[in-house]
Amino acid sequence: MADTIDDKTQTELEAAAFRRLVQHLRERTDVQNIDLMNLAGFCRNCLSNWYQDAAAGKGIAIDKMAARESIYGMPYAEWQAKYQKEASPEQQKAFAEAQKSHKH
Repeated sequence: MADTIDDKTQTELEAAAFRRLVQHLRERTDVQNIDLMNLAGFCRNCLSNWYQDAAAGKGIAIDKMAARESIYGMPYAEWQAKYQKEASPEQQKAFAEAQKSHKH
């Protein structure tokens, strides 16, 4: 079935999946970025960087904070103040270990 999907439809499906992922992350404010990084190797900030990179690839200039607002659904500083918690020593240790093997 997937081989019968044209490029335009494929792009539309991927865009819909991306929008659903972003909406899910907006709703799951209890999930901290450090947890996402530790478990999946990416976080909301990574998504905003990828969004910014994609725009740049199309010749569209989007600054870092505007890209983050696209992902967070609000200004980044507001999200941090409302939802970001101090990372525990365990989270910080897991993050440091994960970064040793993470390729940027």
